[in-house]
Amino acid sequence: MPFQAAYDGEPNGLKIARDGRIVITDYRRGLMTLDPASGKVTSMLERRWSERFKGINDLVLASNGDIYFTDQGQTGMHDPTGRVYRLRVDGTLDQIVNNVPSPNGLVLNGSEHILYVAATRGNAIWRIPLMPDGTASKVGIFIQLSGSLGGPDGLAIDEQDNLAIAHAGLGTDWIFSRLGEPLYRIRSCEGLATTNVAYGGPDNKSLYITESESGCVLVARLPVAGRLMASHR
Repeated sequence: MPFQAAYDGEPNGLKIARDGRIVITDYRRGLMTLDPASGKVTSMLERRWSERFKGINDLVLASNGDIYFTDQGQTGMHDPTGRVYRLRVDGTLDQIVNNVPSPNGLVLNGSEHILYVAATRGNAIWRIPLMPDGTASKVGIFIQLSGSLGGPDGLAIDEQDNLAIAHAGLGTDWIFSRLGEPLYRIRSCEGLATTNVAYGGPDNKSLYITESESGCVLVARLPVAGRLMASHR
């Protein structure tokens, strides 16, 4: 059943957890949860120790229930201090990197040992290898994009670990292979503000694209099914 919930905040991203809760990244209030049965929104995490977040943006859920999320705020090339965090199921908060120029969308690969992060103001996708203890090692640029009107925003991944990238300001959604090779360019039939992507449909081969300039949701059919988020397998 469709429902609507309202609260005093600035939601940016959301994912549905295995238990049915909706986890929300809220720019002003941190991590929130929404109970779809009651419509109640509650706070999960508002700050790191005594410091408030810069302004969190997006999240992805790991198979063990850990939450990875980006803390973007107003960071950019002038202030490359955006952060990526992991909130473990036991409540421990780990800072994985703290030098990203505008960290935005993020996704784990199939084996969950690589975290991809959209560095919007750097116009790049960062590749963050995760060590067995969850720390980062040998972080690098996976894809360097171009264009001056925006940058990579939301990310999704398919069953072959191909990466879908919503390129805001270019009106484009890219599909890159796990090796970083360009496979497809999907051009928006509406505005240029293609901001997020998610796979769905009966066979999970439909890529849904938010286009915020027109307020539309677009859809493109692709040959490879999207990977279910680990928490839903």
